[in-house]
Parts: sequence; structure tokens; C-alpha cells
Amino acid sequence: MRSLCQRLVDHPWFDRTIIGLILFNALLLGLETIPALAEGYGAWLDWANWLIIAAFVLEAAVKITAVAPRWRRYFGDGWNVFDFTVVLLSLVPSTGETAMIARLARLLRVMRLISAIPELRVIVTTLLRSLPQIGHIFLLMGIVFYIYAVAGYQLFHAHDPEHWGNLPIALLTLFRVVTLEDWTDVMYTAMELHPAMWIYFVSFVVLGTFVIINLFIAVVLNNLEQAKAERLEEMTVPPSRDELLRELRVTQQALARLQKQIGDNGSNSEDRPWS
Repeated sequence: MRSLCQRLVDHPWFDRTIIGLILFNALLLGLETIPALAEGYGAWLDWANWLIIAAFVLEAAVKITAVAPRWRRYFGDGWNVFDFTVVLLSLVPSTGETAMIARLARLLRVMRLISAIPELRVIVTTLLRSLPQIGHIFLLMGIVFYIYAVAGYQLFHAHDPEHWGNLPIALLTLFRVVTLEDWTDVMYTAMELHPAMWIYFVSFVVLGTFVIINLFIAVVLNNLEQAKAERLEEMTVPPSRDELLRELRVTQQALARLQKQIGDNGSNSEDRPWS
């Protein structure tokens, strides 16, 4: 049973089927947002939802059986734990107080597309690995924002109280500037106070937008290369003992069939009369 489940999990169509089910589940969620379809075909949509849940439960059972009794090979993988948790939440009844949890679980099933596609897993792993370094960049950005917000309040709060009336408003204005969304309107209003005030805004745009955002990109790209290298190492991991034994059995069976064919051909040659 375990070898059969292992062959199913290793088959290329296994992952493709799961991806297809996840996409079909996403389509169902979209169809349920159309009132006419939800009212006319609500029962069919519910049946399709339960069939998808049954397929995901079967998938989890097959994957767990494939690594039995080494359960850590399944539950030691964070993506498998995520998938298993989503499957468990999908079994929560969609009525009463647990209705919200059931709806959330149906949305989380769409997120399983990330765990089903290796390339997406690499990207998410990269983002998670970048969080500590990104935290330091956020700290640097917070310092820059605070300095410029206080300076902006002191410079412009009397002239333009709508954008610089207090510290929180000044921070929101700087966020608008750093996103480059109509920031020149704020700059021109400040330049009515003094023509040289463009220095304040241009320096903040250069520092906050170009420098810090490029730091974000550099951190993510660096961790992306490391994640790709680890993914390559995982793909080149030496085969386990069970895999070697399985390949050895297949090779022995192939040799036995070849010896049998050679023996049959030899017997036929001896029985054939000489011409």
C-alpha cells in the first residue's frame, strides 16, 4: 500500500491534478459571488465543494501513507502542515458559529496553489527569509520618516495645515510623497512659502523612494538566490534506502525478464533445424 501511494505521489499528474482542483475551487468561489448562479445552482455548487474537500482529504491520506511510518517526513515540512491545516479547517461545518471559519478555509484552499507550485514556494520562502533584514530597513525608513515629518511640521504647518497640521498628518503626507502619488502638488504648495523648499521634497524622494526601495530589492534578490540554491540542493539529495531498494527490485525484475528472453531465444535456436 505504501509503495503504491509513493508511486502516486511521485507521478507528475498527481501534482497537476491537485493544481487543477485548486483552480476549480477558486472558480467555484468566484461563481458563488454571482447571485443568480448562487440561487439557481447553489446545491450543485455545494456538492462540488464537498467533492473537492473529499479529494483534498484523499490527497493528504495518500501523502501520509506514502511516508509511513516516518511521519516526520510529512509533518516536518511546513508546506505539508499548511495543507493539512487547510484540509482540517475545510471539515468545519459551514453553519452556526463556525460558518466564518468554514468560509475562511475555502479561501485558504486557493492559497494552496502556492504550496502546490514549487516556483511559488521559492518566492514565499524568499520573502519569509527576508523579513529580518526587511525589519532593519523598516527601522531605517521609520527614522527617516520621523525626521522629515518633524521637519515638515516645523516648516509648513502654519502655511499648509491640511498636509502638515500635526505629526500623524505629516507622516501620511510623507507616505503620499514616497509613493509618488501627486507629491508635486504638495511640493508646489510648500514652494509658495519659499522657492528653495523643493530641496526638502526632492531629497526625501531620492532617499525614501530610490535608496530604500532599492535596498528592499537587493535584500529580496539576495535571499532569492539563496532559496534557489537550497531548492537545487533539495533536488539533488541522495536517494533514501527505500528508494534504492525499490530501484534495485525493479532492476532485478528487468534482468530476470531479460534472462528469460535470452533463454527462450536460445531454446528456439537449438530446436530450429540446420539448413
